[in-house]
Order: sequence, then C-alpha cells, then structure tokens
Amino acid sequence: MCGITGWVSFDRDLTAEATTVHAMTETMACRGPDDRGTWAEGPAALGHRRLAIIDLPGGRQPMSVATPEGTVAMVYSGEAYNFTELRRELEGRDHRFTTDSDTEVVLHGYLEWGDAVAERLNGMYAFAVWDGRHDKLVMIRDRMGIKPFYYHPTSDGVLFGSEPKAILANPLARRRVTLDGLRELFVMVKTPGHAIWDGMHEVQPGTVVTVDRSGLSTRVYWQLKTRPHTDDRDTTIATVRSLLDDIVRRQLVADVPRCTLLSGGLDSSAMTAIAARQLARQGEKVRSFAVDFVGQTDNFVADELRGTPDTPFVHDVARLAGTDHQDIVLDAQSLADPAVREQVIRARDLPAGFGDMDTSLLLLFRAIREKSTVALSGESADEVFGGYLQFFDEEARRAETFPWLTTMGRHFGDDADVLRADLTKSLDLESYVADGYRAAVAGIERLDGESDFEYRMRRMSHLHLTRFVRALLDRKDRMSMAVGLEVRVPFCDHRLVEYVYNAPWALKSFDGREKSLLREAAADVLPRSVYERVKSPYPSTQDPRYARALQEQAKELLSRPSHQVFDLVDRDRLRRAAEREAPVSTQAARRGLERALDLARWLEVYAPEVITG
Repeated sequence: MCGITGWVSFDRDLTAEATTVHAMTETMACRGPDDRGTWAEGPAALGHRRLAIIDLPGGRQPMSVATPEGTVAMVYSGEAYNFTELRRELEGRDHRFTTDSDTEVVLHGYLEWGDAVAERLNGMYAFAVWDGRHDKLVMIRDRMGIKPFYYHPTSDGVLFGSEPKAILANPLARRRVTLDGLRELFVMVKTPGHAIWDGMHEVQPGTVVTVDRSGLSTRVYWQLKTRPHTDDRDTTIATVRSLLDDIVRRQLVADVPRCTLLSGGLDSSAMTAIAARQLARQGEKVRSFAVDFVGQTDNFVADELRGTPDTPFVHDVARLAGTDHQDIVLDAQSLADPAVREQVIRARDLPAGFGDMDTSLLLLFRAIREKSTVALSGESADEVFGGYLQFFDEEARRAETFPWLTTMGRHFGDDADVLRADLTKSLDLESYVADGYRAAVAGIERLDGESDFEYRMRRMSHLHLTRFVRALLDRKDRMSMAVGLEVRVPFCDHRLVEYVYNAPWALKSFDGREKSLLREAAADVLPRSVYERVKSPYPSTQDPRYARALQEQAKELLSRPSHQVFDLVDRDRLRRAAEREAPVSTQAARRGLERALDLARWLEVYAPEVITG
C-alpha cells in the first residue's frame, strides 16, 4: 500500500523539475511512511511513498526495466492477491525476477501483456506505467475502485496522484471548486469520474486511461454485467462460502502484523471468524479491534437505525473465534477535537460530511496502527448481499432516485439545510440528483423474462455497487492511509461481487431477512447472537458532551462574521443550531453543525477558490 504521483509534460524535460516532483510526492508521506522515491526521464516523472507490506527490503519504487526500445517505469499502490500465480506464469514465459514483491510481478505483467494485465489481476490497485518505448503513460485502477486514483489533464500532458493533494502541489493545478463540485459534496451520488476539484478527474474503476502525444483515451476493462444465475440455494450458499474462504486466505498474506476490524455485525464477524479458523491451522491467533465510546454500552438508547450496541456482540465473536481482541474506547473530547477534524479534512482533501463517524474512524485506525499494519474489513458486504434498510423499504424500492437518499434524510438529516438560500437555489440539488440517477440506471441490463420486481431489486443492487460503495471505500482508504494502515476489503473481490450480484433477490433474501446468503454461508463459525442480530450500521456517539462541544465551536465561528464560510453557510441557521436548548445528540440534529465546522476548516486549510455563481 502506497501513495503514487507523477507528471507527464511532452513539451519539457522533467528531469529539471525535481523540486516540484518531490513536493508532489511528499504530500503523501502518511500513505507511505517507510520509504520514498522519485524517477524522471525526458517528459515523464514519477513519485512514490511506500508502506512496506510484502518483500520489505525488495519492493522499492519507482520500479523500472530497461528495454532496447526504451525504459518502462512504474509506480504502484495496492495489492495483487494472485501475484504468486502470475509470477509462475511469467517465469514460464522467460521473465526473471529480482524481488519477491507483487509490484515487480505487475510490472513484468505489463511488459508481457500491456494494459491487458489489468484483466489478470485480483486485488486492489492503482498504478501508472510510463512506457518509454511508445512515449505514453498508462493509468489503471482496480475494478471496484478500492484504491483512489486522480488525474488532471494539462496543455501538454497530465498530472496524477493517489490523492488530490498530490496534484494540487503542482503549480499547474488550481485550487478551485465550482458549483458542480459543491453539488457533489452535498449529495451522496458519487458521480463516476468526478473529483470535486475543477479540472481534476478520477480514473474510473475498472478503467485504463492512456495519455500520449495525441491526447487522452480510456478503455473500460471491467464492469458489472447481468448474467443468468442457475445455481440452487444450497449450491449458491456453498459457492459463497468457498469464495470467502479463498478470498480471506489470499488477503491474509503479508510480511507485517495483521488484524481484523470487528463490529459485531454479520459482515465483520463472518470475515473475522473465517480468518481466525484459517490462522488457527497455522498456530496463529487473529488480532481484532472494535470501536466503542465511553459509556455507550451502558447508556445505549435504541432507535430505528441502531437497535443494539455493538460491544456485546463483538465480545461474543472474539470469544468463539478465539481472537486477541481489543476495544478502542473513544471519549467525546477526542471526537470533537478541532485538530482531529482538521486531520480528517487533510486526509480527504474535502469537508466530506460524515461527522463523528469520520473522526472516530481516524482515531480507531490510529490506535490500530500501533499494533498492526494490515487490517481486514467487512466493508461492502451490505452492498453485495443487500443489507441496508432501503433494500426492504417499499418507498426506497419504488423511488425514481438513488434509494439510499430516501432513507438517509430520514435518519441522518439534510446537511444542505445549513447553506445560504441563494446558494441552495444555485446548486439545484434536486435536478443534479435526478440527472445523475437517469445516467446511473440507463445502462443496467435486464435478463430476459426477469420480473419487474426482480429487475427493480437488480437496479438497487447495481446502484449500491457502482455508486454508494465507492463513497464508503474512498472514506475507508483515506482514513486508514492517513495513519499508514492498509485496510483490505475481502467482500470487494470481483468474483464474489459478480456472483452474488446475479443471484436473484428472492435468493438473497430467501428467509425474509437481510444478507441471507452470507448468514448461511458463515453459519458454522458465528455465535448465535450474531447470526440472529439485525443489521446495525457503523456506530455513532450518543454522548451529549460531543454535541455541546460542537455547539461551542459553532458559537466561536459565529464570532468571526468575516469568515469565508459565511459565503456558503447561512449565519442565522447556524446560530439557531448552536443555541438550541433541546438535545442535539442525534446524528440528524447535529449534522448541520458538523458540516459547517468542516467547511470552515477546509476553507482555512486549503484556501480554495470557490465559484458559487
């Protein structure tokens, strides 16, 4: 796991631009605390920060191979979980290796197959190859978009990086956000290719972007396809379990300490229990970590979204699986710390709007990083198996919009409410969402003979797997890499995604509950309490001291009437929220406060030029 960056300029010699390339590279020091490297030749320059996971001494980057036609150099972020099989195949084709790293395997894979190497990889990755044989840059991103990858075309080439901050460190990139960028910030639709910053784009998941002297071109090498599912229930359950066993086995490979993120929900519990069983055969114990809040378990108040606290279920799993477990217990003061909020914004380059769920995730990962370097997460199982409330909400099922928007407003509130009325009118978020939805569903294929209901559920699944999950994966990557922790996501393995996506909804919910296939596939390793537990999302603090701290910070912000944030935020609305006497300890009640404070800190840290007209 690493941070990559680079610059291609066909009109200049970038060997003279070492200072700028160094600056771009150093923005990602947190992503790669173990090593750094740069490489330049003619019109191309590459930068790399390394978090050493496999072959600690041998995997240094940028990595290059000299050929008679020119140098081929690569910077790579991520993991290829099938690199040992690919290495054997390449050795059979007369390739010779000098390291044990997956990076060298991917580089030689490119030498052998060109950008078609992407189709052969199983993993999470974002990498760029400068092919000096043809004077072109090739950028490739994994199928599900697990690893972030951004680029910014210039007049004579391109800038790229794992994160926007690397690109923004180059003087050719302007720190500007237009109305479209703000729209993307305030509605969770994750438009493919959108990067918020003006002029910047994401390399889309499952895509190859090539830049040469004639310009830029793209090729989609993978997308979610509709296919008939002919397996019966028992066969489907057995196949899911077989896939999970193989995926977890592959993703446990590392030369550094590993652990699992354990929430006590079905997803993380199944993944942890399977990992524990596999490592027990090798005489090892799984180390597991969970987040909790001071007093939350004892004083928990159930609501429609979260019916039970996580900790009792976490401990049930830890006991049954025999993990070496630790709860990371956070207090309100840490969650509300403005310095932590700033670290979150610096990690994401944006005021992302997840509130205490962002700060707690960062603090959790920071504590884990003291003990482990690699963590396995249950992220994306809800999207794959159909676990969210909206999958069972008739209004969300029938709504001609992104289904999560129907339920999110109900449970989390609307953080756009804090904006100025004139800005709200200019943003016209309703039209933006409607346009995005029509584009998102336009290409979803329907099976011959598929019922209206099954097709509607297929569309819901597709939207979650191609839009919703990408926002959560980006959040998970940024929060973890901000502290140098690699988080792997077994449920994003494309084989599992493809297989379960095409299982009909009647099979995914055969017992009338969420994630029926996953529950049965892992039934033998789960405690009964978790097997029976209803879906509960990532936890949020209920401590009123956190909400009061937000109110005090908002009052301090209001005492600075000339702050640029009030070009965006309605001062009177923020004042009412800051002075409200009724409890604001629910996520919905405090969401506007969190968003306003995030916007203010983002404006202070990044000083963007925000175009609202």
